[in-house]
Amino acid sequence: MKYRILFLGVILCAASLTTMAEDAEKAQLDDIAIERGPFEPKWQSLSAWECPEWFKDAKFGIWAHWGPQCQAEAGDWYGRGMYEPDSRQNKWHTANFGNPSEFGMKDLCGAWKAENWNPDELVALYKSVGARYFFTLGQHHDNFDLWNSPYQPWNSVNIGPKKDIVRGWAEACRKYGLPIGISMHGSHTWTWMEPARDYDGMLTAADGIGKWWEGYDPQDLYEQRHDPSFDYRNFGTIHSQWDWGNGAALPSEAFKRKFRNRVLQCIEIFSPDMIYFDDTVLPFYGCDEQLGLDILAHYYNHSAKLNYGHQQVVVMGKQLNEEQKDVLLWDVERGVPDRPQQRYWQTCTCIGQWHYDRDTYEQNRYKSARQVVGMLVDVVSKNGNLLLSIPVRGDGSIDEKELKILEEIKAWLDINGESIYGTRPWHTFGEGPLAEASNPLRSQGFNEKDNYSSSDVRFVVKDNIIYATILRWPETSNFTFRSFAPGEHQQPGVDSVELLGYGPVTFDMSETGLTVGIPETQPNAIAPVFRIRMASK
Repeated sequence: MKYRILFLGVILCAASLTTMAEDAEKAQLDDIAIERGPFEPKWQSLSAWECPEWFKDAKFGIWAHWGPQCQAEAGDWYGRGMYEPDSRQNKWHTANFGNPSEFGMKDLCGAWKAENWNPDELVALYKSVGARYFFTLGQHHDNFDLWNSPYQPWNSVNIGPKKDIVRGWAEACRKYGLPIGISMHGSHTWTWMEPARDYDGMLTAADGIGKWWEGYDPQDLYEQRHDPSFDYRNFGTIHSQWDWGNGAALPSEAFKRKFRNRVLQCIEIFSPDMIYFDDTVLPFYGCDEQLGLDILAHYYNHSAKLNYGHQQVVVMGKQLNEEQKDVLLWDVERGVPDRPQQRYWQTCTCIGQWHYDRDTYEQNRYKSARQVVGMLVDVVSKNGNLLLSIPVRGDGSIDEKELKILEEIKAWLDINGESIYGTRPWHTFGEGPLAEASNPLRSQGFNEKDNYSSSDVRFVVKDNIIYATILRWPETSNFTFRSFAPGEHQQPGVDSVELLGYGPVTFDMSETGLTVGIPETQPNAIAPVFRIRMASK
């Protein structure tokens, strides 16, 4: 029934998208009212949210973490780093664009043209690789909106590409049947852009007369019409101020309201299936808890209206406590919990830096397909999804090394995808050295490693089949899964064992576990997956 509801909701959404877009684009700058429905903007009411089954089945998504900062092709947080004196990005910027007093973030937005961007081609590629959902950046901390936003004149339709980036991705996703998410990072612009104050960050519309940006107010982009945070010139300070403490300048009501309207307008236009907030819990949590709750209530009610009373959307936030995990989805950045989670969750990571970095490309520092697949298998065994960012160059294309990685991921998923999609955790998630070790998260994640071995195993189950993945190919002719040994969890007998992509293999049940034969022929280059069909109880 849930799938039917989701399908009907998608049809209604697609049919009404054009009309909604036309109406929204005519919108005045009045505040958007919170949509009413079964969800009230209160923690208790919002805890009625349930992670939809379509998301639990999807397991793997791809993210285009792409915006004007990628034009420099010099790595993550470039819009801030370019203003940090003597930093790598500041030196690169000065050598290639000039002093940021003259050519700052506003000018990078204007220089970004996205001339080779083909969303249809990229979304088709990502679906063929095995992605079951897709994310686009809505805006980053640089505060530049990637859609035709009436609340932010500094957007990709007015400036730079002169294209509605979010709409282009959304139309491609509808064509290829992929749920779409939008990530919103702009709540932190207030403090994140403060280093620009020493360069071009205090310019106003009056300073633009005769310039390419005449008619646009840089303060709509930089948002520096306030007293700065304590020690704002210290690059490391912002990390301690992320939760609006430790001397952070608190955002104005006008800034918070503007951000809220932009998010709600995106919901009204695009009816995204997912929203990702790059915030501890929710935007402005720590200085204004209600704003995020208002957004959640609006979004859940909007989805329920499209799906006959049943919300079918996901909102992601970071560093959630157990009660908050009842209200939205816990996202772990660049990390994997070392134990399974009772509530559904997601890891977000990137094969390189979040924003495209030419040094990462030239120095061959991308994650390998083998590491990505290992993380995917590990995450799924622990009741989660993996959202993988593929860095996009400023011109809108991806490079040949990224294509090769995607081809290798596809080759593995083409053979072994049934062990990923639609599965659920088994009574034990795995065995081996890493399953027995502690690997605590740091802050919102940041514990990912490429240390999977041929002794590490992960399990999932679907129907009456257990899938056992050895995270690296063993060099032996057989392998014993100890979790099948008689003991606390009594298992029915094993009917058959197959190596996916190969066929039936020999097997033997004993006191030590289930021993399977490892054929000399390897049907994939990354990790073997065994389909273990259990006897009916």
